[in-house]
Amino acid sequence: MSAAPGDSSSAKIFSKLGLILGLGCVLWIIVAIAFDLSDNIIPSFVWYGLGIWFFASGVFAVLHQKAVTYVSKRLLEALVTVWVIATLTFLLLRFLPGGPFDQEKTLPPEIKANIEKKYGLNDPMMVQYTRYMVNLVHGDLGESYKYIGRSVTDIIKDSFPVSFQLGFYSLLLAFLIGIPIGIFAAGRHNTWWDSAAMVLAISGVALPSFVFGPILVLIFCFGIPFHSLKGLLPPALWDGPIYYILPVITLGIRPAAIIARLMRSSVLEVIHADFVRTAKAKGLSQKVVMYKHVLKNSLLPVITISGPLCAGVLSGSFVNEIIFAVPGMGKHLVQSVTNRDYPLVLGLTLIYAIMLVLANLVVDLLYVVVDPRIQL
Repeated sequence: MSAAPGDSSSAKIFSKLGLILGLGCVLWIIVAIAFDLSDNIIPSFVWYGLGIWFFASGVFAVLHQKAVTYVSKRLLEALVTVWVIATLTFLLLRFLPGGPFDQEKTLPPEIKANIEKKYGLNDPMMVQYTRYMVNLVHGDLGESYKYIGRSVTDIIKDSFPVSFQLGFYSLLLAFLIGIPIGIFAAGRHNTWWDSAAMVLAISGVALPSFVFGPILVLIFCFGIPFHSLKGLLPPALWDGPIYYILPVITLGIRPAAIIARLMRSSVLEVIHADFVRTAKAKGLSQKVVMYKHVLKNSLLPVITISGPLCAGVLSGSFVNEIIFAVPGMGKHLVQSVTNRDYPLVLGLTLIYAIMLVLANLVVDLLYVVVDPRIQL
């Protein structure tokens, strides 16, 4: 989104400064959560200050770029999307065969009726739906049917940081590997370096995580077939940085391969543009042209795919959390579906839906950062 013709240079500077500072606050909060920095390390007033700063910077940037209508419309669409997902999930759970207490030991009809009455399962469907939506508006996700005495909110508070760490590290690894490999392959187009990089990328896309993960465990944990690597890495759990390596690599290798292929294609397209030929005609080195002029303009397709990649990483984390016994939300979601734990399924589904909707919104807003010519 380009600035209006009447804007002064100082307004442009303050707009960019506010946007940069706002994104910096977001990055700081993400890193703090990813590295599990508690209030003992970062005082609460710092969190409040960062939140206020980010909110003010975001509002200033949106107002200056005259994107209030666009952002408001997207937030309204996000709200409707989350409501539709909540409604469909609620109805699907109710219409699926079986109930939350059917897998228990055979219960006397009186006890089962009392349990269903306690949770309101014997009420008409419309009454249950209305009650759930009213509670949802008030921030009450209900109490788990299987984890007696624990609310869904408490379960999410315990498991969300782990899933967030796994997803954050995996996406970070994907971008740190995928973007350089894509640029490297494009810069050596039609050479054996290019072919080797693309073979690795295609292999990463074709190999599913539920196959790649056990292969890594066999190699680095059990030393098969390399006995010298036995016991080098732990096979499961999430008890420290060394435990993060295998799950993160398993989850991040596929999006890294996708980013590498997309980045290569984008760079090959941009490298033939007029402004690149002009930069070369000025005598700039290949490295300067590639990293200063080509890179930024080649990032748009990668940013576009970042939203779906977040969806892929989040959905892929279900499998990885089961394989590596990671105590995140994926494990609870799989178990809650098996146990017909309605409140927990709904709560976790809403969390994932909100994260994906916000990720797509952030991706759209990042377009104007990469390419000011784009108008929202």
